[in-house]
Amino acid sequence: MPIFEYVCRECASEFEKIVFGEPLDIDCPACGSKKTEKMISTFAVSGNGMKSLQRETGPCPCGAPRRGMCGENN
Repeated sequence: MPIFEYVCRECASEFEKIVFGEPLDIDCPACGSKKTEKMISTFAVSGNGMKSLQRETGPCPCGAPRRGMCGENN
């Protein structure tokens, strides 16, 4: 289901809303304002393969900002 996170520019309340299609006006559930903004959300990851998602911090020898971003397994 498409769940989006919003923040109200009037009262600074953060909330989630299920939205199908392109939303035009999303009302703030706290104050009723239409001055809401969609936030950039992170995605959830589940499963037992978490070891493959763990990356070392620091720059990669190839020049990538973090190790593992270029596909090199250091």
